[in-house]
Amino acid sequence: MTSKRKLAAAAVGAAITPFLVAIPTATANAHGYIDSPPSRQAQCAAGTVSCGDIKYEPQSVEGPKGLTSCSGGNSRFAELDDDSKGWTATKVGSSVTFNWTLTAPHATSTWEYFIGGNRVAVFDDGGAKPPNSVSHTVDLGGVTGKQKLLAVWNIADTANAFYACVDLDVG
Repeated sequence: MTSKRKLAAAAVGAAITPFLVAIPTATANAHGYIDSPPSRQAQCAAGTVSCGDIKYEPQSVEGPKGLTSCSGGNSRFAELDDDSKGWTATKVGSSVTFNWTLTAPHATSTWEYFIGGNRVAVFDDGGAKPPNSVSHTVDLGGVTGKQKLLAVWNIADTANAFYACVDLDVG
């Protein structure tokens, strides 16, 4: 290849690169987690429990909708699924207000809360973009003792959701 052709090829590459970077992807531009009562990822971020990468990005537990794992199916955050890790259970009554911190809010279909595989609450946002802080008060449905609650933030315009598990001591 001649010097002129190499220069021309480099110029074309440089010209189209900004457009390639701007191509939209299928992942959500949203991030968030429950900070109160402290979710497992919030406990990692605070250093309450020794964790890996999740301590630096508690807002990033994203996976396909419909999962039931604390890690959102992300092997990088698999330690969130380990019930023997020493998670601190927050003492609560029969209803709890869960506070989400959203570092990049995104159009939301629903927020769901599960205990033992049973959905105990759902909040429908109808595709609205939430503020940076969202709270839901959830009736825990008569359960008592130590419980693991799975909270799911379903994004409206992607196939993904954000996941957070909160360890509770109810009663």
